[in-house]
Amino acid sequence: MPLLLEGITILDLTRLLPGPYGTMLLADLGAEVVKVEEPEVGDYAREFSPSVGGEGALFQAVNRNKKSLALDLKAEAGKAVLRRLCATADVVVEQFRPGVMDRLGLGFESLRAINPRLVYCALTGYGQDGPYRDRVGHDINYIASGGILGITGTEGGPPVLPGVQIADLSGGMMVGFGIVAALLARERTGEGRFVDVAMLDTVVSWLSLPAAVFGANGEVPKRGRFFLSGGLPGYQVYETKDGGYITVGALEAKFWRNLCLALGREDLAPFAEPDEAKGRAIQAELARIFKTRTRAEWVERLSDAEVCFAPVNDLAETFADPQVLHRGMVAEVPLPDGTIMALPGTPVHLSSGSRTRHEPPPALGQHTGAILLRAGYSAEEIAAMRAAKVIR
Repeated sequence: MPLLLEGITILDLTRLLPGPYGTMLLADLGAEVVKVEEPEVGDYAREFSPSVGGEGALFQAVNRNKKSLALDLKAEAGKAVLRRLCATADVVVEQFRPGVMDRLGLGFESLRAINPRLVYCALTGYGQDGPYRDRVGHDINYIASGGILGITGTEGGPPVLPGVQIADLSGGMMVGFGIVAALLARERTGEGRFVDVAMLDTVVSWLSLPAAVFGANGEVPKRGRFFLSGGLPGYQVYETKDGGYITVGALEAKFWRNLCLALGREDLAPFAEPDEAKGRAIQAELARIFKTRTRAEWVERLSDAEVCFAPVNDLAETFADPQVLHRGMVAEVPLPDGTIMALPGTPVHLSSGSRTRHEPPPALGQHTGAILLRAGYSAEEIAAMRAAKVIR
């Protein structure tokens, strides 16, 4: 059976992490993603250390199942190539600052004149309008402005950077969501549209629960004391005897009771929402108890106790986790040099047919000739553009 997005062609002008992650998800599901790269260097991530299979590991991580077209968009001939490809493409995705594509003559209005069905997605830090429109930034800045960093960390301590790039990855996921929504709308209207995705917006959208509590009582959530980020003894991370960590998520009364029984402290079970002093005392007692056994011992003890718990895994442990493996979330991705790289799989599971694919990330310009031949260029025209360094 065909993959879910088979037949959809996406011209991907993004680089580094956010856009490539979003377009990789679409490529995993069958879309033909043509990665349009600058001919000399390509995606900067190709040169980042460490290197795996001849390319930067970051590049390899988010560019499987794609094709590479090395094209100089500053050259008039390069712009003409992109316009021709847009005539039959379904989607264009770009990650430049607002206005860059318009200055190149390749903005939404220009390309829509060529193909009214084209879906055009622009991913930026702060969006296409507003006072921060032209501000530069990275993930750390977006999660800071967006409020996530301010509530992440322990009480009395500084903000703590998360282990993954929340704004970049959520922005990439929203790229995929916005594109699929626009394609679905196109089926009804016959027209494409502009999809404006800002990473700050995606971060703010993740504040639903803290914002709801703030709206209800007017209290700004405090770092380390918000009820789902350190404020409850039953929703907490505890250190074990061997220096490992166990998480518990006993929010419901039955799960709290089961936890207390498993810890041999049934006397703690009756509390529902204790005052702050009692909550701190209970948390201290749980911390003492968890340090009496190793992480492995707690996993064995809690596994059959109907308790919401999990050990804090490192990446190697996660990639060896039987549930992660069973769900196909460790993908063996072949690289162009034959190296096999273990990477996260696709989290979308379909009810029938093949749900994904794992083809090597492309070498820079690997598919340039084939893509241009398919677009109607002659071998002589392609050779002339290559000689002029418009393509690679």
